[in-house]
Amino acid sequence: MKRLFILYYVLCKMSFVIAQPTLDECHRLAQKHYPEIRKYDLIQQTTEYSISNAKRSWLPQFSFSAQASWQTAVPEFPEQMTDLLAKQGLDIPGLNKAQYKMQLELNQTIWDGGKSQVDERLSETEGIISKQSVDIELYALKKRINELYFGILLLRERMKQTQLTMDVLQNNLEKIHTLLQNGEAMQSDADAVEAEWLTMRQQLLQIKASADSYCRMLSIFIGQNIEQDKLQLPSVSEPVSLETTRPELAFFEAQTNKYTIQEKQIKISTHPRLGLFAQGYYGYPGLDYFKSMMNTNWSWNAAVGVQMTWNFGGYYTRKNSLNQLRLAKQQIEVQRDIFLFNNQLEVTEEEGEIAHLKEVLASDERIVELRRSVREAAESKLRNGIIDTNDLLRKITEEDVAAVTRNVREIELVKAIYELKHTINQ
Repeated sequence: MKRLFILYYVLCKMSFVIAQPTLDECHRLAQKHYPEIRKYDLIQQTTEYSISNAKRSWLPQFSFSAQASWQTAVPEFPEQMTDLLAKQGLDIPGLNKAQYKMQLELNQTIWDGGKSQVDERLSETEGIISKQSVDIELYALKKRINELYFGILLLRERMKQTQLTMDVLQNNLEKIHTLLQNGEAMQSDADAVEAEWLTMRQQLLQIKASADSYCRMLSIFIGQNIEQDKLQLPSVSEPVSLETTRPELAFFEAQTNKYTIQEKQIKISTHPRLGLFAQGYYGYPGLDYFKSMMNTNWSWNAAVGVQMTWNFGGYYTRKNSLNQLRLAKQQIEVQRDIFLFNNQLEVTEEEGEIAHLKEVLASDERIVELRRSVREAAESKLRNGIIDTNDLLRKITEEDVAAVTRNVREIELVKAIYELKHTINQ
């Protein structure tokens, strides 16, 4: 039973280690967990509603109206005719000045000049623009994740090297205590080493606090607990091509397409419209005025037909509106060129940083070896009473700086390559 419990515990620990996400997984989890992701569904629904509204412009349009009016004059027979008809025994009082109508009207579009089709395309393009705006924000999130992830790795490396330095100081402090007991060293030597050890311990606590803070922030971003000692330095290859495929470029293109569609809207606004109509109303007077002149009874009336409408007002502003859209497209082109210019500057700077890190890393390992050899020689001299404590501390510090510099540069090289790939979206 005890063995089974131990096996279960080991498997749990192993699964926990495996569960620690890589940098690419952190990118995926952060985008999935970030509240901005919910905009996609909202944008999709909004676009579907807009397209549906554009398609419904072809549906029959019904309207109902009711009115009651009183007129100062109405059509009537001339007095001579009414006298003549009265002699024949016909009394025609004429239309009543009080009139009433309840009307139902139906309009069916036959041809709208292409307006509904363009409205659908515009709705789709606006939905694409909104989604690409979210894409840009989520893509920027990757850079924040990179900063936190590599920040944790750099701080962890600092902690490791600081702990190693503390171990070296502790080892030498024990040696000095032995020399002190034999009367071969002074108390000030032990105090100097102990003070340096305490200083290093303070630095270690400060670095650990920063690393814990970074871990908490990264955990919030990805919705999963992170332990700094479980994160791995990602392996990455340099991009084969430096061609930029950033989401901003698709955003600029979609905006240009939107202005192109709006140009078609303006041109279509000057086209005539053709449609059918049907009207029916119940009221007084009816369409038969002679019958309504003889009595005030309400009646059913109807009319059907074909109608064409052509609004010439669009021609007044057509030229200016098209010029405005042309200038707007040029502004988008300028923004795109500025983005590509700045992007190329970033690529050039990051390429230079990668080349520099590779160059200095080639000699970092040798420097660490030399500093370690010098420090070990200094420790030997200290045991023989040839070197003082301050010189030893300086040698230890120099080795510490060299080792930290080497390890940090290795992480910074991977970070620089990730930054380059982020800049060009590869």
